Amino acid sequence: MRLAVFGGTFDPPHNGHLALCLYARELLDIDRLVISVSNNPLKEAPCSSDRDRVNMAGLLADTINCTGNTAEVCSWEVNRGQASYTIDLIAYIEEVYSCRDITLLIGEDNYRALQQWKSWEELLRRCNFVVFGRTAEKSAEACEAAGLETRREEKFRHIGFNLPLSSTELRERISSGEDCSDQMPSPIWRYIVEEGLYRRAKQ
Repeated sequence: MRLAVFGGTFDPPHNGHLALCLYARELLDIDRLVISVSNNPLKEAPCSSDRDRVNMAGLLADTINCTGNTAEVCSWEVNRGQASYTIDLIAYIEEVYSCRDITLLIGEDNYRALQQWKSWEELLRRCNFVVFGRTAEKSAEACEAAGLETRREEKFRHIGFNLPLSSTELRERISSGEDCSDQMPSPIWRYIVEEGLYRRAKQ
């Protein structure tokens, strides 16, 4: 089995996440895409609850599966009730799926911050990485920023992907009362509206 893991806070998921997942599925010829909802210790605490983020990630997976049943949501990280680390997630996935062919899907910002990850060198031994960024070229500047020698760069595949959508920006826009329905799959937008997520409390 060829398995890819796409982790994030998904607060909320948006069309950038959807496009990345669909692109990865077709380009990488993967058998299973695991969307893992996380509590990233390197980021601010999520604005919505773990339950809401898992539900929205589930709607993202449902949208992906409309064109091929490959995606599923993993809530193992948030169910632990503590900061989550990718190395622990990979150990869990290896055990549950009996799989050793795992590819991590990450953005250019995470690639550059890789040395801040727990047990990042162990991750390089156990996984391959696909980096989605503004350019598909492996520049010397990017390698230096990520603290990677050339031999370690062989574990990475760089794919040009530039869809500038931000969950942070979307939360701010929704909080201001804007209609962001065109920025995310329609089931996720309906969920946000029905649950009243990201709305400012009335004075």
